Amino acid sequence: MTSDSQYQRGKAPAPAQELSPAVEPIDVEFSDKGLRSGALGMATSLILAVASAAPAYSSLTATLAFVVGYVGFQAPSVVVLAFVPILFVSFGYAALNRRDPDCGTIFTWATRSLNPSLGFLGGWAIIASFVLVIGSLAQVAGQYVFLLFGAENIGSDPADWRVLLAGLGWLALMTLVCYRGIEIAAAVQRALLFLEFGMLVALSVVALVKVYADSAPTGTRRPSLSWLNPFEGASLSAFVSALVLMLFIYWGWETALTVNEETTDRHRIPGRAATWSTVLLVTLYLLATFAAISFAGIGDSGIGLNNPDNSGDVLYGFGTAVFGSSGFGSVLWHLLILMVLTSAAASTETTVLTLSRTMLSMGDQGALPRALARVHPRFRIPHVGTIAVGVIGAVVYVALNFLGHGLVLGDAVSACGVLIAFYYGLTGLTSAWVHRTGPRAKATDLWLTVVLPAIGGLVLLAAGAWSLVQAWDPINSGTSWSLPFSSGTHVGGTFLIGTGTLVLGLLALLVCRRLYPAFFERRSTPAVQA
Repeated sequence: MTSDSQYQRGKAPAPAQELSPAVEPIDVEFSDKGLRSGALGMATSLILAVASAAPAYSSLTATLAFVVGYVGFQAPSVVVLAFVPILFVSFGYAALNRRDPDCGTIFTWATRSLNPSLGFLGGWAIIASFVLVIGSLAQVAGQYVFLLFGAENIGSDPADWRVLLAGLGWLALMTLVCYRGIEIAAAVQRALLFLEFGMLVALSVVALVKVYADSAPTGTRRPSLSWLNPFEGASLSAFVSALVLMLFIYWGWETALTVNEETTDRHRIPGRAATWSTVLLVTLYLLATFAAISFAGIGDSGIGLNNPDNSGDVLYGFGTAVFGSSGFGSVLWHLLILMVLTSAAASTETTVLTLSRTMLSMGDQGALPRALARVHPRFRIPHVGTIAVGVIGAVVYVALNFLGHGLVLGDAVSACGVLIAFYYGLTGLTSAWVHRTGPRAKATDLWLTVVLPAIGGLVLLAAGAWSLVQAWDPINSGTSWSLPFSSGTHVGGTFLIGTGTLVLGLLALLVCRRLYPAFFERRSTPAVQA
């Protein structure tokens, strides 16, 4: 008989009778990697999932202006539609995690149920996407340190060496926090997310109050339900481009799954936290989007969201206009600056958490060097992987920072969309494949484990392909590069980084097949086969 203590330490799967027959654990002995089991509960898992998406940075600061540029007042409809495939895929994550709670997530699930090569590519997509974005997150944190203290001449220049040093400092600090253990990392996340959520809600509410009180700037419009209608105003091409861009703001919630082996009831809580985090995010994003469009408008001057001067950071001017720049308003405005700083810092931390645990699982199963599977005996964290993430992230950050005067960092973030779409899509399709046959406790099991994850996965894969095609045009990137032997043909930096990362992943697959043949000769687990 399995004891509760054995279950918490990961020595045995959860009792089958506690789970739906459609998603019972697979017949694979759980690998106790040495992580601190039972350290996280539902609330903390939910916090980690939401914080990973960096709501203040990804929604208002980095994305909203570009979405409004595509679809204008219909931006809220894009927020909702982008949420749908994300929600569907989260059902697939939850179902796969109930069967096989491993911190490698899609790497492990695709390896065991489909093919080791597909699993490796899924793991590669996670690693590459987070490595590409970590420099941007660190840089935003570095910039906002200077903006917080009024040094706009420094903070407004992303290529300034002082911003680079500040960003590297934040990356080092967040790596250290993750090194000291999952409990400390989770405590830091709770504090950072409390400020971020509180200030973002306060900003949105105050802005809407001023709109309805007719005390907002001239040209504002009160929110309208017609803004949720995707069939008004924008062309299909513009709408799809905005939809692909909006997918980025939801990215990161799967962190709740990558810390599943450190969570109480690892079969259920991580999946629930991931799904509920997407619901919280869409609610917050809708509130912030309605508030920003109503208050700032979509004009191309002043604080208008179509003003090119605001495209890189909507929040800076928007927050000043909402709260004012004197008295108590100045205090709130500085808290907004601190909010973006903490948002980027929190997401940097969860990036380190996700990457180190993905590499831990890949090392533990023999797809990468075994050293990555080492766990610190005191702090119970993958210390080799954590240090590796900090070092690799710093190197990539410095390299991208000196290319194109810092603009390449923005292209790197955009290129992440292709990688995100791939491993999210692969997860949705893996769930559909694994659960396509077998007994089901109720009719909804078919929808939650097969139909909806498959739809979400296909939509995201199509969106990734679309974004890659669109990225060829230099107008859709911050930088453009001349192709050799092409008579002056230029291609967008986002396309080069996206395709380059995919090609590099295929090369890594070929190299690792030779270095670690035992892993790639594995067969899928019988319990997850049809």
